Amino acid sequence: MDVTPDRRKLIQLAHYRMPFGKFKGRYLVDLPEPYLIWFKQKGYPDGKLGEMLQSMTEIKVNGLESLIRKVQKDFPSPR
Repeated sequence: MDVTPDRRKLIQLAHYRMPFGKFKGRYLVDLPEPYLIWFKQKGYPDGKLGEMLQSMTEIKVNGLESLIRKVQKDFPSPR
């Protein structure tokens, strides 16, 4: 099993913004943890957004937001 993070996916995750709702436009790392836990309990959306929210939930629950903030700072947005 390969646990090496994919650099491109990590950069993309760091710059991904919530596309709808109360937190529209915010980086996923800036979403409140209870909001992410709500998605975990109710079910993540299908597709890329769901994958990103699931990853961010694990990052926040494990206290790794600083990793994402460092990626945001050190790497430009891929867009």
